[in-house]
Amino acid sequence: MTLMKISNEGKKNQFPVFDTWFDQLFDFPASIDRVGRMGNFRTTLPAVNIKEDEKSFQLEVAAPGFSKEDFKISYDHEQLTISSEKKEESVSEEKVTRREFSYQAFKRSFYLPQEMIDVDGISAQYKDGILQVVLPKKQEPSKETKQIQIL
Repeated sequence: MTLMKISNEGKKNQFPVFDTWFDQLFDFPASIDRVGRMGNFRTTLPAVNIKEDEKSFQLEVAAPGFSKEDFKISYDHEQLTISSEKKEESVSEEKVTRREFSYQAFKRSFYLPQEMIDVDGISAQYKDGILQVVLPKKQEPSKETKQIQIL
């Protein structure tokens, strides 16, 4: 199971035009992902599952080791943004022989048209390393034909 997306550090892309096209098509956060592809920075992004049923969209963000206070979620101009910045505890008193994980800041954005989402009903919870964001769909007007009785 992969919990983090890792960009290819230092890998040069021969077709940057396709990157832009794919970013727009799949709504990748260009500001974060592009930095990792372009140069010397290694960028990690938490894995996200997106589900849909008749009543809502659900986003599940795999982010173990955080607390709910570490997350910020906002919806502005048809864009849902999930970000987190966790400060690492100082380990100056301990001698670390090997460090295989660390916490990094991240920011993911998703385009969600306002006409589809009930913005006031958006909710989130963090449990067992998974941040779940529920975005209720707006109720469509009934499409049934209603017969009107003449009095």
